[in-house]
Amino acid sequence: MNTRKLRRLLVAFVLALLSSIRLIFAAEGIPDARVMPNAPMNEQVLNIPGDPERSVTLQVTVFTPSGPGPFPLAVLNHGATGNVRPESQSRYRVTYSADYFLSRGYAVVLPMMRGYASSGGEIDARRCNMEAVGIEDAKDIRAVIDYVATLPKIDASRIVIAGQSFGGWNTLAFGTLHYPNVKGLINFAGGMIASTCRSPERTLARAVGRYGADTHIPSLWFYGDNDALFPVETWRAMYEAYSAAGGAVELVAYGKFMKNSHIMLNYPEAFRIWVPKVDAFLTRLGLPGKLVYPEYMPTDFPAPTHYAAIDDIDAVPYLNDQGRELYKRFLSGPMPRVFAVSKNGTASAHNGGFDPIAQVLSECQQRGQKCELYAADNDVIWIRPTPAPPSTHFAAIDDVAAVPYLGDKGRQAYQKFLTLKKPRAFAIAQNGGWGVASRGDDAVAQTMQLCAKTNQGCQFYAVDDDVVWPEKTTEK
Repeated sequence: MNTRKLRRLLVAFVLALLSSIRLIFAAEGIPDARVMPNAPMNEQVLNIPGDPERSVTLQVTVFTPSGPGPFPLAVLNHGATGNVRPESQSRYRVTYSADYFLSRGYAVVLPMMRGYASSGGEIDARRCNMEAVGIEDAKDIRAVIDYVATLPKIDASRIVIAGQSFGGWNTLAFGTLHYPNVKGLINFAGGMIASTCRSPERTLARAVGRYGADTHIPSLWFYGDNDALFPVETWRAMYEAYSAAGGAVELVAYGKFMKNSHIMLNYPEAFRIWVPKVDAFLTRLGLPGKLVYPEYMPTDFPAPTHYAAIDDIDAVPYLNDQGRELYKRFLSGPMPRVFAVSKNGTASAHNGGFDPIAQVLSECQQRGQKCELYAADNDVIWIRPTPAPPSTHFAAIDDVAAVPYLGDKGRQAYQKFLTLKKPRAFAIAQNGGWGVASRGDDAVAQTMQLCAKTNQGCQFYAVDDDVVWPEKTTEK
């Protein structure tokens, strides 16, 4: 082999090795919450000495709520994006977890690990020694807490440590340092991926087991079934190893979330999953776990109502032609996405940002008299003004002959009802009378009013695509 070829092979090997080290850490998705709360963050960006045994300066962001303090301390540890070099990664500051802790009255500290953003040095990958990587990062986090504990608005007698992805791994490692006054650890999909490991899953479980054996602080873990980095078998093995070693852990296995549960923390849709659990966890530890500064939290995404299928454009109430075109575009938009409607026929759609629900309602109400939420992401969340009776499956919706009491004109009216746009309702009376309404302000209420004007004993037969007739009737 000639010298020039040998040099090319050596360069390729070194580049591959550097690439494997650079990509060692589990990725954290870029947050959709690109806009921060419209509330005082009192942001400080500090340069703080890291672990004194390995001299380096770390870039640290500090947020505090308005008020005199002192505030209990929440330390939030960042993840890593595998397709971005550490020094090119943005300073960790845009995250719903910071907003959450500010809303509960905490000071929030977000340290950048060695080599990330403007922090000096670099993390020693140590090939497949995941345990050592976490411990060394934990020592830097400890140095940061030592420093911020001297700040006048921080109450270092009440501390909680949390992190997502690689930050969750460092959070679990920190538990082994027995730092005074740390009351709890919160791990959001924590872990590492080391390309140099032959069996990274088993290595993770062994390492976290050793963390659990040396940790006496309660911890709360969140993992989903469709995590793109850590499959169920991996985090289940981690949980079992940690708890078997004596680690105090509560696991929240919340199933699937969107397309990738690994980045659940980045979306307001996930608040229903983690906020109540964290509130309860903090409260059990004697820490603040109630909303005291609501301006730091976006509007919660309502639960689905299942009024209609998300792609059923004809079911959306009130819309004019422009509104229906807007809804078509909404269906192809990225998440988080929300859609609002107004009784005057206008509508608004919005996606992304800190508080998409507040934003879409604000935009809609500039054009409409009163706006209501219709859809969020892939769920219809609209609530009828008047509740509809439950489906009874008395007959198929298009079985005109099955409708009791009706004469020829009534059956013609029901056939026309089947062509109307939703929301729609059809009511009948024993004398053969009927009432029908579609769209409008409240199709269900209007239908009953129309039927009752000239008939007694009116009952709903159908609402939208469901037969709601309550009993089987034999006509005479």
